[in-house]
Amino acid sequence: MADGDKPLRKISEAFKELESKVNSQTQDVEIANFSHACSLVSPLFGCLGIAFKFAEMDYVSKVEDLCEASKSIVSLQIMLDRDIQQNSVKKAGSHSRNLLRVKRGLDMVRVLFEQILAMEGNSLKGPASTAYAQVFAPHHGWAIRKAVAAGMYALPTKAQLLKKLNEDEYRYTKWRRSTASGC
Repeated sequence: MADGDKPLRKISEAFKELESKVNSQTQDVEIANFSHACSLVSPLFGCLGIAFKFAEMDYVSKVEDLCEASKSIVSLQIMLDRDIQQNSVKKAGSHSRNLLRVKRGLDMVRVLFEQILAMEGNSLKGPASTAYAQVFAPHHGWAIRKAVAAGMYALPTKAQLLKKLNEDEYRYTKWRRSTASGC
């Protein structure tokens, strides 16, 4: 299967490119590049089923806002500076607040995959519950937390998730062993 058919590889490459810009400390992160990398993450939410449907919809709308902002604002720093000057950082719908929501979505996916790599077995309920509890639950009320908890029973298995992402268990297991050994 070609690399282009592997969403995890595309995501990895896009964020490695962003990392090199951040580490260079000479260039601001362009909103267009950032929003493109974030848009590649969107399908991961869809692969998780109904439990993360609202997170997917929220994430996609916020990434689309950043993409639209990139047409008139070059960098994340300039965007944040503008929102600070306009005193709109905490206002619903502001680019800064949407950036925060996108960051939380990225954090949720990061924690989910860290948990998947650390776990044995085929159930995603534990890793997804941990990721949700760490990232989203502190910002949700009781009713939403309970709805998400109920949705956790509808998650795909690890094998089903890997299949949806065009990854196979052998490659996943090999990668997991190499990361565990520090190689």
